[in-house]
Amino acid sequence: MSIKAEEISALIKQQIENYDSEIEVNDVGTVIEIGDGIARAHGLDGVMAGELVEFSNGVMGMAQNLEENNVGIVILGPFTEIREGDEVRRTGRIMQVPVGEELLGRVVNSLGQPVDGLGPIETGKTRPIESPAPGVMDRKSVDEPLQTGIKVIDSMVPIGRGQRELIIGDRQTGKTSIAIDTILNQKEEDVICIYVAIGQKDSTVSGVVETLRQHGALDYSIVVNAGASEPAPLLYLAPYAGVSMGEEFMYNGKHVLVVYDDLSKQAAAYRELSLLLRRPPGREAFPGDVFFLHSRLLERAAKLSDAKGGGSLTALPFVETQAGDISAYIPTNVISITDGQIFLQSDLFHSGVRPAINAGLSVSRVGGSAQIKAMKKVAGTLRLDLASFRELESFAQFGSDLDKATQAKLNRGQRTVEMLKQGLHKPLAVQYQVAIIWALVRGFLDDIPVEDVQRFESELFVYLDQHGSEHLQHIRETGKLPEEEPFNKLMTDFKNSFAVSE
Repeated sequence: MSIKAEEISALIKQQIENYDSEIEVNDVGTVIEIGDGIARAHGLDGVMAGELVEFSNGVMGMAQNLEENNVGIVILGPFTEIREGDEVRRTGRIMQVPVGEELLGRVVNSLGQPVDGLGPIETGKTRPIESPAPGVMDRKSVDEPLQTGIKVIDSMVPIGRGQRELIIGDRQTGKTSIAIDTILNQKEEDVICIYVAIGQKDSTVSGVVETLRQHGALDYSIVVNAGASEPAPLLYLAPYAGVSMGEEFMYNGKHVLVVYDDLSKQAAAYRELSLLLRRPPGREAFPGDVFFLHSRLLERAAKLSDAKGGGSLTALPFVETQAGDISAYIPTNVISITDGQIFLQSDLFHSGVRPAINAGLSVSRVGGSAQIKAMKKVAGTLRLDLASFRELESFAQFGSDLDKATQAKLNRGQRTVEMLKQGLHKPLAVQYQVAIIWALVRGFLDDIPVEDVQRFESELFVYLDQHGSEHLQHIRETGKLPEEEPFNKLMTDFKNSFAVSE
């Protein structure tokens, strides 16, 4: 069989025409040093700061230090299998996490991978973990309350949607309980909650997840868990992963609450990373950019303008103090970034005042803008009354013969403290809070024995549900107080039927 020359030339021409040359360029480097979760690589000349890189065994890393001769990489996973001389290649992707509604009800790690054993998360969207905060023109002032369901907070240190309110106190003073109660209270409020657990025991996080599940709050929540056994880079990244997941909802016009529990552990993980990357230590051995670490995270909380969809992201950062020292480095940093703080005191906690919030040291820089009119009106003098009671109380223990006005103030103060106590995982809807504070400030509790105050409160709510539901509905729907006379009459009728214990 003979092939003619023309056929061969036609075939060659066809091959040339169809030839498609694609050169695939891979930027590949070599590991020159490895240890303590940090690798140094040579040869990644075009790598970007914060870019994901992949080691030859499939473990991912993130480029942090871009130096003249090498790149410092933090390893996001087990590093025991990586050896000097191994290949490391660029991915061209900045560190990002999956986002979207598919994450609701799930427990994920700092990389957005599920850790709850419920199978993969099918989401097609991702967001970079670092993104610029909304500018001034994209924001509007905080004017909508984020109801926590906790009487002492909603009445005296109110939190608004889009605010950053620090929760600060020693360990074991009930900080996490405040966050969980606030998440439980968002059931009827149409707020998506993200709980970021940093450096906690897995058993503690399991307990939180179980509590949320039992109260039906997991359906609108995402839990990001960077456990105590995880490498330091994952603890450092966890809050950024959480806020990126929240931003996806915020930019779609929804309201989000993100809890960072707690930023002291994130700062410690970042200190560990920075020292291993040989960055110079500063005060308390923290690196110089530890303030920027928290400020660029918390600045992403915002109430967006109507032009941007009107969504909001509220941040509740936690900071743990040592023996109540709020003048240490990390506490002072975060206090200066946030819009107020809720200070929990161990003395109050151990004396049975729970939540153990010190009303004198706690403040909200948004204030009355984050309260409904009814609450603003009834709780207006509550903080001053409580502060003057605390002062009188310490003074009165030295003298026995007190005048009537002082005695009345002390009596009211004792009942105020008792009324502000609240059980664990029992958040109260705002209309009930307004009702019991009304009863207190209008003197209905003044002659009720202190030990009966809590029973008075629970029985009052049952009575109002049966005989005054229209008043409660009025507070809930309009945000205003009901008419004074009928509401006072309702209170008087209830008080007359209330049996004081002998």
